[in-house]
Amino acid sequence: MGSATSATNPDSAPVSRAALREAAQWLVRLNSGQARPNDWQALAAWRAQDAANEQAWQRAERLSRTFGAVPAGLGLPVLARAERTAAANRRAALRVLALVGTVAPAAYLGWRHAPWQQWAAEHRTATGERRSVTLADGSDVLLNTASALDVAFDANERLLRLRAGEVLITTARESAARSFRVETPGGWLRALGTRFAVRLLDEDTVHLAVAEGAVEITPRHGAPQRVLQAGEQCRFTAAGVQAPTALGEQALAWAQGVLYADGMRLDDFAAELARYRPGVVRCDPAVAALRISGAFQLNDTEYILAMLRETLPVQVVTRTRYWITLVPV
Repeated sequence: MGSATSATNPDSAPVSRAALREAAQWLVRLNSGQARPNDWQALAAWRAQDAANEQAWQRAERLSRTFGAVPAGLGLPVLARAERTAAANRRAALRVLALVGTVAPAAYLGWRHAPWQQWAAEHRTATGERRSVTLADGSDVLLNTASALDVAFDANERLLRLRAGEVLITTARESAARSFRVETPGGWLRALGTRFAVRLLDEDTVHLAVAEGAVEITPRHGAPQRVLQAGEQCRFTAAGVQAPTALGEQALAWAQGVLYADGMRLDDFAAELARYRPGVVRCDPAVAALRISGAFQLNDTEYILAMLRETLPVQVVTRTRYWITLVPV
């Protein structure tokens, strides 16, 4: 019910079931906790074999922002069972196919962050992509990297369902009779004439930042409501709302394509950078506590990595383009 202002959605073309099956198996293998650099090299070779493989993998990236959406602990047990017998391998394949949306067992339909919901979302972005959407009422939504959003407008309500990632919303003025709400795993947000950002930090925790106006938070499990005013931010879950804190001037710098750091720990910086590039960015514990400040352009993550080498006593070890580790000099 909104119209995207960017290019045609790359997921609109059909993808073969076989390619999706293989992409799902790669997804589990690389999320197993035992992936090695040559696994990423093998993945790159598989992607280069056929355009259908690449398209299937791009959908896998949209699913999880590099595996973040796969339920914790799934990958390793599935791989272990698959190594035992062919029958176990077939059962593992069914579980993985559920993740990519080619089959739908009931157990996975009940998963609150079901990946098929993200892939089927009305508006999606890939890793490193930002996309602006204008809704039917004139409201503007900017989707950050690896985000997914559904729009459900009717005569009584304007409702958005955030499936993954982060969005910046600027609501259009309209009659108060038709409220503007955002549904998240932690509960509902009601805009009170405002500009605000919502980010899913994990399957239970949501971050809200209010730049203009005010937003009412209603936790899913009946905890007291809370209204956040302009210049405030907080985290909330289905169980309740944390105390708000002041919203920094650069908190929404990502909307301008900038990763802003002000004395940020290097491991936290690496985790943020990883949101905007495919693969893995890891930080050795020996350099994790180093601090970094600056404004970094997100459209060139390779340059950001080069800047780290120049400004900090670290080496950027590149096993492949998809496997980066920050280590001491």
